[in-house]
Parts: sequence; structure tokens; C-alpha cells
Amino acid sequence: MQYHKHEAVIVGAGGAGLMAALYASRSVDTAVISKLYPTRSHTGAAQGGIGAALANLEEDHWEWHAYDTVKGADWMGDEPEIEFMCREAIDVVIELEHMGLPFDRTPEGKISQRPFGGHTNNITHRPVRRAAHAADRTGHMILQTLYQQCIKNNVNFYDEFQVVDLLLNEGKAVGVVAYEIATGELHVFHAKTVLFATGGFGRMWKITSNAHAYTGDGNGIAARRGIPMQDLEFFQFHPTGIRGMGILITEGVRGEGGVLINNEGERFMDRYAPSVKDLASRDVVSRAIYLEIMAGRGINGEDWVWLDIRPETVNKYFERDDIRNPDGTPRRIDADYVRKKLPDIADFTKTYLGVDPVVDPMPVQPTAHYAMGGIPTDVHGRVLIDEERTPMPGFYAAGECACVSAHGANRLGTNSLLDLVVFGKQAGLDMARYCQENDWTPLPENAGQEVAEMLERIRTNDGHEHVATLRTELQQLMTKNVSVFRTQELLDEAVEEIQKLRERYKHIGIQDKGKTFNTELLQAWEFGNLLDLALLTATSAANRTESRGAHARDDYPDRDDENWMKHTLAWLQPDGTVKLSYKPVRRILNPDGTYKYPAIKRVY
Repeated sequence: MQYHKHEAVIVGAGGAGLMAALYASRSVDTAVISKLYPTRSHTGAAQGGIGAALANLEEDHWEWHAYDTVKGADWMGDEPEIEFMCREAIDVVIELEHMGLPFDRTPEGKISQRPFGGHTNNITHRPVRRAAHAADRTGHMILQTLYQQCIKNNVNFYDEFQVVDLLLNEGKAVGVVAYEIATGELHVFHAKTVLFATGGFGRMWKITSNAHAYTGDGNGIAARRGIPMQDLEFFQFHPTGIRGMGILITEGVRGEGGVLINNEGERFMDRYAPSVKDLASRDVVSRAIYLEIMAGRGINGEDWVWLDIRPETVNKYFERDDIRNPDGTPRRIDADYVRKKLPDIADFTKTYLGVDPVVDPMPVQPTAHYAMGGIPTDVHGRVLIDEERTPMPGFYAAGECACVSAHGANRLGTNSLLDLVVFGKQAGLDMARYCQENDWTPLPENAGQEVAEMLERIRTNDGHEHVATLRTELQQLMTKNVSVFRTQELLDEAVEEIQKLRERYKHIGIQDKGKTFNTELLQAWEFGNLLDLALLTATSAANRTESRGAHARDDYPDRDDENWMKHTLAWLQPDGTVKLSYKPVRRILNPDGTYKYPAIKRVY
């Protein structure tokens, strides 16, 4: 076992991890550990934009952005945290621009912005242009920019190291254990502070936009170390994944005027969200597609619909007073405009479907996309370990693996990239402060020994169960029982079946008994994380007897603010059961005692 020592250790090299590393590295010795080369991190898949009320093309205010986020979250988001994120958004986007991020520009040279689902002018209630974008590869540009800045700042990178355990001592986070993929050796990293920025866990569903590496590693490790998971029942299904594949077609397509069409040639979002139509929030659009399919209006009677960005279609609907130019005239587009604004989408659809989006509509269906829940944190990224919001010294989380909770029950598009850079920055700043104010805490005895024995059991076990088979069964189960719509019967069945899969997982066997580049061993370990998180997700969902945001119950179709305006905390117990508890949503009061953001029914 090899040993390393850095003051700040960051696990994950996506947007949140790199932003934290950039800020921590300005004053303390910082290391980033990633199971991928940093620029392959999943942040690079984010397409459409980053939300900020820059008001570069029309009137906008951070307060409008905050209210849209509260509404989109279906009043499950913590309002002080939401306001913090939306206030900071303006400065952080300009900061990214100054780092060299090549945003698209207006003719005047300002950062260009486009409409996005759920973002509105709070007076007219019509879509507002709030998404700053770099074509349809905004996440890719953020990732490249931040990585370059980290290299400039001499951040230490340990690429292709899989972190497999969190080290705790005296109630503090003191380091991690990582598996070097190239050699099979274990490395212990001693740290003053540890940040998890390991992304989501959408691979537990069959159709997902998530990369194969998105297996909930940080969440699974934290859960097994006694850290609760917050609000896992809220998992967002993006309405427009490529049919049968889940690869995302950005919401920016609808922001540029694309419309959803059913088997009857009808633009059906008029019925579900008459004000903003195709630019309603993601949970609303995903359920609308599902309802169209259930009514037999899927294309050819199947489980998908068309997304149409063809200029003749878009221009026809723009004439009906949908999205207009700032001067009020209908905005017209042509094939060159589509290809310029959405180059990657055109490339994706041609590559995977043989479809040119300016000639043919694109087949889409809802796809498992984003975890609103995760490791509980405050705005400084500090991990909170109980109902009283007690922070664990030295332990931080940011990005999709964390739950601050700025997204509540449903995240608005563009707020994920914003979450990464705002809270990644704050975590990096606080990690540096903590490192400067605190001495080293020693490593626990036999650091790394427990996980070493566990990995050796997986590698040498000759069990009869195969990880690929179990993973397929889990994905089918979660897609059938814990998807866009849910019932008590389906959720209870999911919990029971996941427990059976967890039992079978104890008897897995792998063929590769070597140590060098043993990806089969790592996939077996990763699947264990997915199993744990699936159990926590299904149990949390089964206990929430209401519909709110991305958690939609056929048997409890209404939102229940009286009983359920509270966050779920779920602990994975040593015996494999789940302990649930709750804490209130943090809301803002006016001086007269009324709520600043009264909980009304969402209307689109």
C-alpha cells in the first residue's frame, strides 16, 4: 500500500471538483483523484447552457431566477440556498468568461443567452433568455477551461485512480483509499479535508443519459460510512433522450424553438402547459410525454414522440406568438441557424439515428438524467450528518453527488452547471480556510485494510452470479417500478426485489483474476454502489405518499404541503435495512411573517 499526503483531496474531476480544486489550490496543497482522465468527466456532456440573470438580451433579475428555481423545485428546495446560488450566478459566469471560456456572443459582443425550460419573466410569465451558452457544448467548454486553470495552478492530478473508501478518525474525514487502475495497487491519501464530487448514479435505470462511469461511487462510500442520503426519491427524467439510447438532446433545442409532436401531428404541450408550452420544467414535460404514450399517441403506438426543430415547423409556430425577438417580431430560423446553434446535436442524431434535424424530426423519450438528492451539504459544501444540520469536520461534497438542496424536487435546466461552479467554488474556499485553521488528524489504524480485504474477496470469489446479469435485472426493475410514475405496490415490490439482488450480489464471481487494468473487478465494486443507492431511493420513494416534482405517484396524485414539505434523510444500516428521518425545508419569511415564496400550484 502506498501513501500520499495533501492538505485538500478532491475526488472527481468534473466541473465541481475542478472548481473546488482551483480555489483550494490558491492557498493549500491540493490533489484531485479521478477514475477518468479529467476532460472525460461527465460535465462535458452538458449541452445547452448555464443559467444566470445577466439580462444581456432582455430584462432579467436574479430574484426572478430564484423564484423560478423555487417553483421548479416544487417548494422542496431550501430557499436561502437557492437565493445564494442565483445571486452568485452572475459573477461566476463572468468569472468563467474571464478565465477564457468561449461563450457565444451577441452582435454587440455580450455573452449570448437563450430561453430554457422553466425560466420565465416573472411579470409576463413568458420565457426569458437566461441560459448563457457555448453552442450546444457548454459543459465541455467549462470542463476544458477549468482543467487548464488547474494545470496552471499546479494542482496534483491522480488520473485513473478509483477511490474506494473514505477514512474517518475522531469524527473527522482524514483521507481516502484509492485503487490504481493500471497496477491494482491501493493508495492511501492522508488529508486535512476531503471533497466528494463524484457525480450521479443514473446507471441504475435502463434508459439513461448518464455515462457508464456514473455509478454513484461517492454516495455509496458515504452511505456505507454512516452518512445519510437526502431526497433520493427525487430523480429527474429528462424529456428528450434519443429513443432507445438515452443520449441527451439538449433542452436548448426547445429553447431555440423546437416542439414536441405526437402521432397525430399535434404539438401536445399546448394542453399541458398552455403558457410556456414546450419550455415547461422537465418533470412536467416528461409526464406529458408519458401521458401521450399511455393514451396511444406515441409515434406508431410506441413509447416515444417526435422533437421537431425543422425550420418550416419552428417558423410556423413562432408566428403563433411563442418565442419572439426582443423587438416583438416573430423570430425566424433557417437550416444554417440550427446547425450553428446546435452543431453537436446535429452530429449526434446523424451518427446514432441517421437523422438530419433540419430535414427530419428526432425520436425522443424520457431518460433518467439527474439526481436532485444526494449527500446533504450547506452552501459551503460541508457535509451535514443529521437532522440538526451538524457538519462533519473535514468532509465536503459538491455537484450532483451532493444535495444542498438548491434543486428540491425538480432541477431546472441550466442550474446543474451553475450548481457545479457556484458550490464547487464555495467548497474550495472553505476547504482552504479549514486547512489553514486546523492541524493534521492522524489516519485510523490499519487504514485501507478493510476495503483491501473486500476487493480481494470480489477478485478471488468463484461465485455463480454474474454482475452483468444482476445489473440488467436492476435496471429493468428500476425502470418498471421507480420511474416517471410510481405506486405503493410498485415501490414496495422494488424494495423487496432489490434486497434479493443484494443477497445474490454476495455470490458474484468474476473471470479476470489479475490485478492490472482489472475493469471487471471495478465494475463489480461499482455495481455494489448502485445496489445500495437503488435501495435507498426506492425506500425513500415508497414512504413519500404525495406527488411533488419528479416524484409522481399515481395513487397519491396531489402535492401534500401539510405533511410532506420536508426533506427525507435515509441511512443505510449495517444489517442492510434503511432508517428514515426527516427535516424541514428551509424557507424565507417576510418581515410580516408571511412566506417570501408562497407555495402555490405550479402553472405553466
